[in-house]
Amino acid sequence: MSRIGKKEIIITENIKIKIDESKIFVSGKKGQLSYTLSNLIKITKTNNIIKLNRKNNTKKAREMHGMSRSIIQNMIIGVSKGFEKKLIIHGIGYRSHIKGKILILNVGYSHPINIEPPEHITIKVENNTNILISGISKEVVGQIAAKIRSIRPPEPYKGKGIRYNNEKVRRKVGKAGK
Repeated sequence: MSRIGKKEIIITENIKIKIDESKIFVSGKKGQLSYTLSNLIKITKTNNIIKLNRKNNTKKAREMHGMSRSIIQNMIIGVSKGFEKKLIIHGIGYRSHIKGKILILNVGYSHPINIEPPEHITIKVENNTNILISGISKEVVGQIAAKIRSIRPPEPYKGKGIRYNNEKVRRKVGKAGK
């Protein structure tokens, strides 16, 4: 049995959960999220505990078991605390700023790059080089952060580019290092 899937999900206070056959709705102080479970997974709720069980023991059911439990757990954390990712811009002349809700990046191209976040995602810029992405969905926050990073990923020779806050960039020596 899946180690992650067999763990119980404990519902904290101020969180409302509604289960409608294979669809689960989670609402809290930050917002509301929903997820449709696979028909291979059975969900049960008793008091403040949610348990997920497999209907059969196929490979697909075992895959969906742990993943579904993780997604529901992340939904509960998201509507109560939220998620955030921090990106740092390295490089001379590289900067960013917010205009309305749109993030504008100047990262060495001949034109600025405009990124408009989805409706439940907020982007803040500190000191022109620190970008903070926050929201209630862990998947969407990570996807937006990866999209921004992919515009100018850190290069291995000088380390210029956009990187995650705690990312370590492996540096190469270059031509003169022999």
